[in-house]
Amino acid sequence: MNYYCLIAGLPDLHVEDTKTISPLLSLKEEMMSEASSLDAKFIQLIFTSYDNANFLSFVKNNEVTFNPLGNLNSDDFKNLFSLFHEDPKIVKKHRVPLYIQQFYLNTISETFSFEGVSHEDYLAGLYYEYAMKCKNEFLRNWFVFNLNVNNLLTALACRKHGFNHKSMIVGNNEVANIIRQSNARDFGLAGMFAEYELVNRIAEENDLLEREKKIDALKWNWLDENTFFKYFSIEKILVYILKIQMLERWKLLSIEKGTEIFRNMVGELKKGISFENTK
Repeated sequence: MNYYCLIAGLPDLHVEDTKTISPLLSLKEEMMSEASSLDAKFIQLIFTSYDNANFLSFVKNNEVTFNPLGNLNSDDFKNLFSLFHEDPKIVKKHRVPLYIQQFYLNTISETFSFEGVSHEDYLAGLYYEYAMKCKNEFLRNWFVFNLNVNNLLTALACRKHGFNHKSMIVGNNEVANIIRQSNARDFGLAGMFAEYELVNRIAEENDLLEREKKIDALKWNWLDENTFFKYFSIEKILVYILKIQMLERWKLLSIEKGTEIFRNMVGELKKGISFENTK
């Protein structure tokens, strides 16, 4: 399905523009109202990342205020927990995606080992695996690309700070498995992962905010290159939403926030090392 009027009416976006962008929530509502039933599922898949965060918060406090960008509400999770209480197994026809259910059932299992991976990263890995089965080829490739970039950045950060990277890699695609198994300087990716050199140079950037900007610029360029000939398609709408997500994040990001992100990342890495040393 083509969306001539909708796409023609969207203002141009620029990577440095954080002042004139449309609020993401109103954009989501507009796009969902115009999309076909199939395309609406692709849009929802992007916003499922907010369901992940809402679910993690809900598990800790079921009265928490939800981020409205998610597709699900607290009643969806309360209903799922009620069903789990009656019969603890995956409910295939429930609104909550199967990977979130799988995450919850695994985290409460005494026999399941996280091998030093945080709950957030474990859930993110399940989300990537779920998204990479999407019927839309562009969206599948986008999630593969993000997983590869994020895993490589993690592995490079681990090496820089003297941590074992193997347990920090999420997902089970080819690149993730190669990084886990490799001790080579290039993690076995040079010549295989097209963006290896670019990501490697970005990882060497010492300025935290500059590094974040370069990562988003890399992703922004990937979005443009992979939808160049898809003029009025759902892919153009998906790209627009993904770019607005980046721009909204930059509205909130400051030097202090960048430092906090870095400290949290190192903290999570240290947790993984401490966990491994107790084995």
